[in-house]
Order: sequence, then structure tokens, then C-alpha cells
Amino acid sequence: MKLTLKIWRQKNASDKGKLVDYKVDDVSSDMSFLEMLDVLNQDLIDKNEEPIAFDHDCREGICGMCSMYINGRAHGPDRSITVCQLHMRSFKDGDTIYIEPWRAAAFPVIKDLIVDRSAFDRIQQAGGFISVNTSGNTQDANGTLISKYAADTAMDAATCIGCGACVATCKNSSAMLFVGAKVSQYALLPQGQIEAADRVRNMVAQMDLEGFGNCTNTGACEIECPKGISLDNIARMNRELMKANIY
Repeated sequence: MKLTLKIWRQKNASDKGKLVDYKVDDVSSDMSFLEMLDVLNQDLIDKNEEPIAFDHDCREGICGMCSMYINGRAHGPDRSITVCQLHMRSFKDGDTIYIEPWRAAAFPVIKDLIVDRSAFDRIQQAGGFISVNTSGNTQDANGTLISKYAADTAMDAATCIGCGACVATCKNSSAMLFVGAKVSQYALLPQGQIEAADRVRNMVAQMDLEGFGNCTNTGACEIECPKGISLDNIARMNRELMKANIY
């Protein structure tokens, strides 16, 4: 395939940035989207030009680092995948593809397609932990009874990879799906009950401090989430916050 790529280039956070056109030839339909960008970057390097900066790590749909807009959609045209799982067979010969970084005030651009998502780290650090008794009477985790519903639902929430697609897709740049998933992950398990009230209060407060918007129940976050995190987690977070503020 021959493709025209319109890629956002931005030297740093203070640079204005712009879309730059690139032509790529001999793109195999079996390539992943990131492999196609690798080919383009090698070509740029061979020409002594600055390669395009983009995040990547596992390339297995687990780490969430490869996040970017592709033709105006988070992670591209397919559902329930990250960019590294997107293959070029999703496009046609002669297509023009727009590639941009996340657009959210809480995710400032570092360079090109890379944004700073450390706000997510600070939210988790504000309350994403559990206390474990290590005084010599430590309980075997396998000896703690957990209902199948709680275990399954907590695991569903724990599949969130923190890619930021929910924030990028939301018209308000809300992080409530992400925070809801992290709160739910612990709120459903007996090991997470000790700090439950402080956890939800601290994480929501940090989310607001980071400058994320509020939720207006559009539902785009769930649709574009590569792991299908449910809006039920936002409802659970709101219930946990209300309970924490009352009691």
C-alpha cells in the first residue's frame, strides 16, 4: 500500500506544533500500525531527518503507552484494541491518515505524539494502595474468602491499562472512568476496605487537582476504551465517595 500520513510534529510543550505530510510506500497489510511508523522512522533516519517520537513498550496491548489519535479516534478505527494491535489491513491503498497526540490539558505534549500522563500516576499514588498485616501474623491471601462476583468484577476493573483513551475521547477530558476503575479494583475486595473512605476521597481530590473535567454521561469513554471498562465503575466510585463523605 501507498499511504499519505499527516503526523503532528511538536518539538516540546512550548512549541506550537503542526501537521506534517509524509509518504510511505510498500506498506504491508500484515504490519501493525507501530511497525509502519518504525519503517517511516527508519526512512527519516536514513535521510538524516528527525524521527517521529511516539511511546511504545510491550506491543501486546498491555502497557497502554502507544496511545494516539488516528483519524480522530483514540487508538484508531477498530474497537477494543490499542494502537500496537491495530493492523494496516484496516486501511486501504491511497488512504490519508491523520495521526495526533491526546488532546487534554492534563496531558501536555512532551514531543510529537508523546504526552505526559503522569497525572494518572499521581492519582493512583494519592490512594491506590492497601494495608497488609506484616506483624508476624500475616494471613495467606488464598485463605481470604472472596465471592466470585467481587473477584470477577474487581478483575474487570483491574484490566484498565491507564492509556488515557477515556480522557482523550471525553468532551470534558474527564478521568472518571480511569479513577472509577482504580477505586473499584480495591473497593470490591476485603483487603481494600481499611483505607476505602480515604482512598476514594484522596483520588477524586487529586483528579480534580490535576485539571480533569467532570463526567456528563456521554459514554464515549466506555466505547473507546481498549479494555471495555464499564461505566458501572463511575457509578461505584460515586457511591463510594458519597458513603465516605457521609460516614
